[in-house]
Amino acid sequence: MTTATASVVRAEGAVAKSRRRRQRRRRSPSSSRQNALLGTLKWVTIVLFLIAVLLPFFYMLLLSVRPIESLLRDPGSLLPSLDELTFDTYRTVLAPVSQGGQGFLTFLGNSGIVAISSVILALVIAIPGAYAIARLPFIGRRQVSGLFLAAYLFPAIVVAIPLFVIFTKIGLRGSLLGLVLVYIAQTVPVAIYMMRNYFETVPVSIEEAGRIDGLSRIGVLWRLTLPLSAPSIMATGLFVFMIAWNEFLFALLFLIDKRPLWTVSLGLSQLSGSTEVPTTVLMAGSVVLTLPIIVLFFFTERLLTGGLTAGADKG
Repeated sequence: MTTATASVVRAEGAVAKSRRRRQRRRRSPSSSRQNALLGTLKWVTIVLFLIAVLLPFFYMLLLSVRPIESLLRDPGSLLPSLDELTFDTYRTVLAPVSQGGQGFLTFLGNSGIVAISSVILALVIAIPGAYAIARLPFIGRRQVSGLFLAAYLFPAIVVAIPLFVIFTKIGLRGSLLGLVLVYIAQTVPVAIYMMRNYFETVPVSIEEAGRIDGLSRIGVLWRLTLPLSAPSIMATGLFVFMIAWNEFLFALLFLIDKRPLWTVSLGLSQLSGSTEVPTTVLMAGSVVLTLPIIVLFFFTERLLTGGLTAGADKG
């Protein structure tokens, strides 16, 4: 009886497979055409998106290596001749003011100090905060996480004037330290929110095993959770870096009267507002501002994507 039943089951399976095969043959011409059409549309969309994103930067790069005389003579030329290309604009942008330049090399150093310091301090504060919200039970845990994100939603202009008054009274206006503190206050709430989602994806059983082996709560965080959360930490750090590198409003409020402490975004705004600076020099300054972020993004793109999407299905 069992053998007969098995034979019937196998026969029915063979009939079902044959039926599905015939159905696939009937559908295959239309489905293959649909797949080909979707594949073509996908690549057309990608190419159009790349053109829309890269063409302005490409044109800005070309303008930055053209002499101003060539630009004035033929402003509509997109591809200049090779004998016209020059890097004098970059020398003008990066050279110190005492040598007739714009001092962007100093501005780059200031922006690097501010951005890296903001990343380090924001992560030092946000990692234990996010871990506490993700793992430690206390009343109002979810509400606290929501409040952190709500604090980030306030426009910067709302807190700009109060911070300007407070930092002036305590003597931090006109210093890079004051700017770093402002950026930390801006980025820590959303950094906590981002990493909290990722920490919740780390299996609790791994941490419990570490506690059984004698690790403290801090030891579990340092030896187990942080190595597993490296993509989220990298994504959060890159997010903080980009904000601190590109931010302009607070840099303008706090550093406008201290040119040696200007950041690169503030220096670029002064170039754009000057009628004495050629357009080619302005474009070279724009490239200097944009290129570090582009290079950093392409080197960390996979970690950034993984860190931003991890934990997206969590509450």
